[in-house]
Formats: sequence, structure tokens, C-alpha cells
Amino acid sequence: MAELESIFGPIDIYLFDQLLKGRIPKGARVLDAGCGSGRNLRYLLQEGYEVFGADVDADAIEAVRGQARELAPRLPGSNFRLEPLEAMTFEDASVDFVISSAVLHFARDDDEFQAMLHGSWRPLRPGGIFFCRLASTIGIENQARRIEGRRFRLPDGSTRYLVDEAILAEAGARLGGELVDPLKTTIVQNQRAMTTWVMRKL
Repeated sequence: MAELESIFGPIDIYLFDQLLKGRIPKGARVLDAGCGSGRNLRYLLQEGYEVFGADVDADAIEAVRGQARELAPRLPGSNFRLEPLEAMTFEDASVDFVISSAVLHFARDDDEFQAMLHGSWRPLRPGGIFFCRLASTIGIENQARRIEGRRFRLPDGSTRYLVDEAILAEAGARLGGELVDPLKTTIVQNQRAMTTWVMRKL
């Protein structure tokens, strides 16, 4: 168990599934949009991927830069940027795979959600994969209490911007993406529902 932890760290199990499916091939350029302190990046850094990240938390960016210095010293610190998703300075169509793990549901309203989503999608090249995990109402429609717009109070007491299947389908069509996996939703009993949304950029 300790050996697996040293290789993969606390990686999202659904991101690990994408690795198993060969969707993050060796040498790929990977952007973690909302990377936090890099919980999903340990394996990618160790294995020589060209890794990039952005987050609005200065301490988190310093932590992920430290992890990169340890595991992938060849990568410049400028690959990890203190920036909001909607204003990231990475070039258009410059990466092969985008990670958006537990980030978009922190949007305050529809406009911010769309801005964060578009900002995360923009650096992805045509043919690249967008991997997203976010809170949704799917399967807990009768438990999530609407506050305003798409903001809901979840059974665990937190407040999140929640999507549903129709919203994701519309967003995917507007962005020019196609599903590479069906939507998969994990319901955490009496707490929340988390949906995995994986698209290819056309």
C-alpha cells in the first residue's frame, strides 16, 4: 500500500481510470486547472509528463511547485501559475489533457461557471481530452435544496453550484466536445453526488 501511495499519491480514482484506459499517453502535456497542492500530479511528475497547473491559492501553488522541484526538476516553476481558471495565461490549444477535479462546482453563478469552464477548455488542443469531476444533482434531486439559480445546499451542509445531465450535454455541444465515456455519478450517501464528465475536443 505504501508503495502505491509513493507512486500515485492521493490520485482521484476516476483520473486513475483514464490512465488505465491509455488516455494520458507518456509524453503528453497535461494541465491541472485548479490544481490545488497537486494531489493528482505525483505520478505524472514522476513519469516525465509535461505538467502545468493553475490555482487561485498562493500556498497551493507554492506546494505544487515544491512537489515539481522534487519529482520533476526539469520543469520550470512558471508551469504552475497563480491564476483564476477564467484568466489562465496558457496558450490556446497547447495541451493534450486537462484535469478539472472538484473545481467547477465552486462557481458562484451561471456566468462564473461558464467562464471557468471555457477557461479550462481553451488550452486544450483538438483531439485532446477534458476530464472533469464536479458536484451535481444527478441522483439526489430530492435532497439538494435550491438556494438561488444553480446554487444548492447539499445534504452535507455545503453550498455548491450543481449541474445536471441536460446542462452538461448543452455545455459539451456548445464547446465542441464529444463524450468519450458516459456520464458516471457517484452518490455519497446523505452527503453529495459527484459526476465524472470526460470529453474529447473536436
